[in-house]
Amino acid sequence: MGKHIVIGAGQVGGQLARLLAGQGHEVTVVTRSGSGPVAAGITRVSADVSDREGLTGVAKGADVIYNCVNPQYHRWAEDWPPMAAAILGTAETTGAGLVTLGNLYIYGEVDRPMTEDTPLAAAGTKGRVRAKMWLDMEAAHREGRVRVTELRGSDFYGPGMSDQSFFGDRFIAPILAGKTVRHIGAVDQPHSVTYLPDVARALAVAGSGERAWGRPWHIPTASPAPSVRQMAVRFAEIAGAPAPKVTSIPAVMLRAAGLFSPMIRELRETQHQRDKPFILDSTPFETTFGVAPTSVDTALRESLDWWRAGRPS
Repeated sequence: MGKHIVIGAGQVGGQLARLLAGQGHEVTVVTRSGSGPVAAGITRVSADVSDREGLTGVAKGADVIYNCVNPQYHRWAEDWPPMAAAILGTAETTGAGLVTLGNLYIYGEVDRPMTEDTPLAAAGTKGRVRAKMWLDMEAAHREGRVRVTELRGSDFYGPGMSDQSFFGDRFIAPILAGKTVRHIGAVDQPHSVTYLPDVARALAVAGSGERAWGRPWHIPTASPAPSVRQMAVRFAEIAGAPAPKVTSIPAVMLRAAGLFSPMIRELRETQHQRDKPFILDSTPFETTFGVAPTSVDTALRESLDWWRAGRPS
């Protein structure tokens, strides 16, 4: 068993920490506030993630560091660079492998299923920030200074999802109440969705051996990609709720809401992801590691069970 450092205790970091501890690893969860899951085998530490020296002290002797932190959505350009540099530097100093949770922003607007070979063509600020993070990690790996990998998924859903998830409160609550689901984007375009427990499992697999290092991977994600309407209809069927009405929020309403909400305002940069087909191909990870994605039906049933149980953390 090894020593694993999980940076961030949000919808992914918390699940990953519990999974690793359940496998018998020594797990330290690092957040600014010292929060995180309370469970045997997990130590919670308060630290400034942008402080390389302090973070290195926490990670001394670690086998693997998992970067699952997520700054405020509208502050990525300011907050990510110093944190990413400190985390990469800590991995280099300690000799720990670095597994980073990435996303698909780095590819920019696409017209075909995304693979790990899709060009990093993001035009927006957040996509460019994430692309630089990976390129810096990749360069350090090629120079032999550190072992790194990045795992990329699409929009998350499932037990433990945050209130801001597209498939959280604004999706589940209206369906169960027999009300209209209002979505930010087209409702009939195929859009890959990545199941949160699959995210945690994939990160743990990537950090468990030597095969993942030196390249990015796509997290196992169910195929074919469903549309939002298909997700809503199937969730209603599983829940025994009336067939839902699903509509797109008019662009003029989003622009108006963006005047008051930094997060909604920032969504403009990635609106193409929600207006056009957005499909992730996770075949390489599935075949290399023998890990299949959870089916959408199973994921929706487990999401419903979690919701009805009071959304335990």
